[in-house]
Amino acid sequence: MTAASSERSAWAGHALERLSQAGFRSGGARRAVVELLGRQSCCLTAQQIFEAVRAEGRPVGIASVYRVLDLLSEQRLVQRVDVGGATARYELALPTGEHHHHVVCDDCGKVEAFSDERLEHAIHTLARRVGYRVEAHDVVLRGACDDCRSDG
Repeated sequence: MTAASSERSAWAGHALERLSQAGFRSGGARRAVVELLGRQSCCLTAQQIFEAVRAEGRPVGIASVYRVLDLLSEQRLVQRVDVGGATARYELALPTGEHHHHVVCDDCGKVEAFSDERLEHAIHTLARRVGYRVEAHDVVLRGACDDCRSDG
């Protein structure tokens, strides 16, 4: 198990404990969504979460998925990721602050995660130069994936 997958796995337990401490009951839909998110490496739409939980044989409604995502967002356990289009995506807000960015294909809609230490360094260097303390940032690159690109 990689350090990143171990951290995601630990996130699920952390999230359920934090919700319990905040006085929220442990419902089946909540647990199913949290456990599923804890296994993901990139952002998913509510519909994708709903379909994946149902594929695991767990009887969860789409409205319940949205309620859980709203609660997790309010508790800052997930973050809403805007990669364009009309559909929001959600991914873990890890306690360590570890994160990645996204590249999106404008043709097929594929979303892939990427990390780049030089980009992170450049962002923090820029923040210092302009006199800001950057507490969060998102980078979304848009274009055409190899499958959709026509170089011809």
